Amino acid sequence: MAGTPRIAIDAMGGDGGPATMIEGAVLAASRDPALNFLLFGDESAVAAELARHPTLAGRAEIMHAPEAISGEDKPSQAIRRAKTTSMGLAIAAVKGHAADAAVSAGNTGALMAMSKLALRTMKGIDRPALAALLPTLGDNDLVMLDLGANTECDARNLVEFAVMGAAYSRCALGLERPSVRLLNIGTEELKGTDELRDAAARLRAEGHLHLRFDGFIEADRLGRGEADVIVTDGFSGNIALKTMEGTARFVTDLLRRAFTSSVRSKVGFLISRPATDLLRHHLDPNNHNGAVFLGLNGIVVKSHGGANVQGVANAIGVAASLVTNDLNRRIAEDLEMIRAHEAAA
Repeated sequence: MAGTPRIAIDAMGGDGGPATMIEGAVLAASRDPALNFLLFGDESAVAAELARHPTLAGRAEIMHAPEAISGEDKPSQAIRRAKTTSMGLAIAAVKGHAADAAVSAGNTGALMAMSKLALRTMKGIDRPALAALLPTLGDNDLVMLDLGANTECDARNLVEFAVMGAAYSRCALGLERPSVRLLNIGTEELKGTDELRDAAARLRAEGHLHLRFDGFIEADRLGRGEADVIVTDGFSGNIALKTMEGTARFVTDLLRRAFTSSVRSKVGFLISRPATDLLRHHLDPNNHNGAVFLGLNGIVVKSHGGANVQGVANAIGVAASLVTNDLNRRIAEDLEMIRAHEAAA
């Protein structure tokens, strides 16, 4: 099915509900004529939205789900309702090979818990990780992980994250040998925790992998385009991500305030509008939407809860590219290289 990816969509997840999720599927389908969809949600609500988009006729099938996961549901509560909710049934479709990947804009904790329980971790992976594409000043976006799935990680986990992140970069960005760096408080080899230094030593020794390890990187260099993959534990990664998002909002709000402070500023805004539009486009999270739970026996993509149609389409596009480029096979091959190298050593 790699040539014709079928994507299971949790149509009830996210702030926009079925309207935004189905419009996102329409946009994604216009970009990729090979895509097909399973739409999970309340049948009447989903059918009403689908009727507004005849271009999906024959390419989307409605799968009734009597319940939906709310943003307030705890992961333990969500797991107990996996067989009756749109999120749980979308994941089950991946497990049962009815779909190649699942996309949801719903509760992140619930999605992670249900995905891990249903799909299980890949052989050779201790813990799955949450990865996302982030904008940079370089030619490509960067892949960053873990962004919150694991608050504490040892050196082995970080090495596995590097392998998974590099495979994701190869699939989503088309990079043959991505540059990988570990997030640290300094670039010197002696800086950081024992786990970081141990992970760095292991990655330097694994020169046969489909990645290039380029040492440590500090947080103030994340957006400079100096690496293709940034690896860290989920605690630091989540803080770094939220800091970057907050800084982006701060900059855009500051510019908006500056450009509306006087008549002269408003004239200046009109003159510089092409540049500010480019900035807004570059910082818009919808243009980089689609976080992935790496390390599971199946592909699950998390869309921002507040994503617009463009954002949902981008998340679906990420899922489709990972299916088409056989992400998990690439991860498994590199993990086997590590095991063979360790056995020989």
